[in-house]
Amino acid sequence: MKSYEYAADEALRCAALFRFGRDVEAALSMVELFEQIQLLLRQAPANVQEVWGQLLVSMFGCQERQDWLGLADTLQYELVGLLAAVQSGR
Repeated sequence: MKSYEYAADEALRCAALFRFGRDVEAALSMVELFEQIQLLLRQAPANVQEVWGQLLVSMFGCQERQDWLGLADTLQYELVGLLAAVQSGR
């Protein structure tokens, strides 16, 4: 299983791809990233899983609207923040 640091790095890489207009490559990377995060968070507390679910809804909404910058922001700031908080035990 990959680490929280690896997932955070991948989220940043994926966000950069969306910012550079490489949305197809970024979307494929995002699917793999979400699978990794699901595995990492499967034992997380309910409140963390709830936040993860809310982020997923937000990110899929951005993807549906083709709001690549909004999606990149969510990946870079909110998702990475969640992963950092879970890793540090907050």
